[in-house]
Amino acid sequence: MTLDASWTPEEDLALALRLADAADAISLERFRAGDLRVDTKPDRTHVTDADLAVERALREIIEAERPGDGILGEEYGTEGSTERQWILDPIDGTANFLRGVPNWATLISLAENGVPRVGVASAPAFEKRWYAAPGAGAWLIEGDAEPRRLHVSGVRSIEDASLSFQSIGQWRDAGYLPQLLTLAETVWRDRAYGDMWSYGLLAEGLVDIVAEFDVKEYDIAPFVAIITEAGGRFTAIDGTETIAGRSALATNGLLHDQVLSIVGR
Repeated sequence: MTLDASWTPEEDLALALRLADAADAISLERFRAGDLRVDTKPDRTHVTDADLAVERALREIIEAERPGDGILGEEYGTEGSTERQWILDPIDGTANFLRGVPNWATLISLAENGVPRVGVASAPAFEKRWYAAPGAGAWLIEGDAEPRRLHVSGVRSIEDASLSFQSIGQWRDAGYLPQLLTLAETVWRDRAYGDMWSYGLLAEGLVDIVAEFDVKEYDIAPFVAIITEAGGRFTAIDGTETIAGRSALATNGLLHDQVLSIVGR
């Protein structure tokens, strides 16, 4: 089976943005709802009725609009081709969502042979949406404003850099806590903004380094496209260019090798 060349990146991005519209309509209605249903999955992570409803809706649209494409979703698994595969995280930041914290988003990506090409991250509680397509650049919509093109920062020295990581526990459990402490002591500023927001800040040029562990493809796929189109670089923590490495290192590109010299193994 070969890639379906009948769809242009612009058409795929248009579909991804429509998917985000559909997701926002569902998720916002359930955000801070008094009757929100929360269950615990076998891996001890949480899932809400909103997670399930969003992914079901997105799958239905994709199956109707792109019947030859595969789908990988956090809640309902993998089906179909991996040559053209839609990667979905219906609500990234479920723990925030269920507590009423607005740091969450629906993540949508189209990957070709494992490489994310189109990416959309829609955070309706923030009224922000980041998106990108090959050669079209990375863009941000805030509220009712016109789309604004994004560029990563121009910071060249790691001593001047701003770092965001997910949690100390992630790094400790991965056996990388000493590297995190060294990195935090080297950079100008370290914070744990967490989840999707860190990557959005990086694409906007407001943060220079994002690094974390224990991530699946659907946690990071759209930001590979967004950050790359914004001029940055995205790899696993060891520098491997993959979304399946269960770790992520995203930078403005200028700092990538400096960070790898500290955290890479």
